[in-house]
Amino acid sequence: MKNFIRRRSLILGSAFLISLSASAADGNIDNGQQLSMQGDGSGAPCMACHGPNGEGNAAGNFPYIAGLDEGYLLRQMLAYQTGARTNAVMSMNVDNFDEQQLADIAAYYASLPAPTATAEISDKKQAELGEMLVNNGNWDEYIPACSTCHGPGNRGVDENFPALAGQHAGYIKQQLKAWQNGTRKTDEVQLMEAVAKRLSDEQIDAVAAYLASLPAAK
Repeated sequence: MKNFIRRRSLILGSAFLISLSASAADGNIDNGQQLSMQGDGSGAPCMACHGPNGEGNAAGNFPYIAGLDEGYLLRQMLAYQTGARTNAVMSMNVDNFDEQQLADIAAYYASLPAPTATAEISDKKQAELGEMLVNNGNWDEYIPACSTCHGPGNRGVDENFPALAGQHAGYIKQQLKAWQNGTRKTDEVQLMEAVAKRLSDEQIDAVAAYLASLPAAK
């Protein structure tokens, strides 16, 4: 009964979060491609960190953004402008774009195919722990499965729950830590913050490694 109540609360919280979706401005893909290559005039172009095809950079903890939901990408760039998300590099590189330009960039990267490369896990114990947490969770510790919100295969559900499959492990770890310490504040119902604070460092490493090993392409 206790676990049932926990699951029900999580599902209700997830449904409420979905209701917070904001309608994104219609983006122009061609203009977004041009803007991604030239930058906002004060910082580097998008491809400098996220790669020529939006595939990201694992070594630099720069996430892949190709194929992610258009509304999600727009919301995150707006969050960097407002300070709801903090990253010196991102804030500097999007601060001069207006909302329509950001919508165009979001439309461009959303139109690209998700990367096909995946990471390998050499530690069998870590792989097993990551697989359990990602696919089943640990309800005794009130840790839901990632797929509960992020969808089948953890390939994302609309603009509220981004794709996690194939995302670079270093970036996933970085963001889970940001949820833990409260420096990322883009979840109005604090669902991710609550989950992240229940994860140990070992669990974060395992979840990040396992998600990075999953195929991002549908």
